[in-house]
Amino acid sequence: MWWRAIIAGLIVAGVSELADRFPRLGALLLTLPVISIVAFIATWNKNQDLNTISQLARETLILVPLGLPFFIPLAFSERIGLGFWSAFAAGILLASATIGLWFWLGPQATK
Repeated sequence: MWWRAIIAGLIVAGVSELADRFPRLGALLLTLPVISIVAFIATWNKNQDLNTISQLARETLILVPLGLPFFIPLAFSERIGLGFWSAFAAGILLASATIGLWFWLGPQATK
């Protein structure tokens, strides 16, 4: 468990440092599913159950696009006159709404 937290922390710190100097490269690293890859490997090493991995992949495939509205207020914050924290909060609200609606109205999870 600790090594997963350390890897995640190092990735966040690395992306943050890179984004300060090269925002496009920082964005590129954010688009790579590094955390997902580590999570899949850790789940496989723990359970070695392909059904669990498959279900995790399907759920992730649905939830990633539903989380994308988080970025809209941040991307357009200067145009619409929002500061960082208000744009961040609006993004969390938007993503929570889309994901929440899917959990509420979407198919029930199996397992």
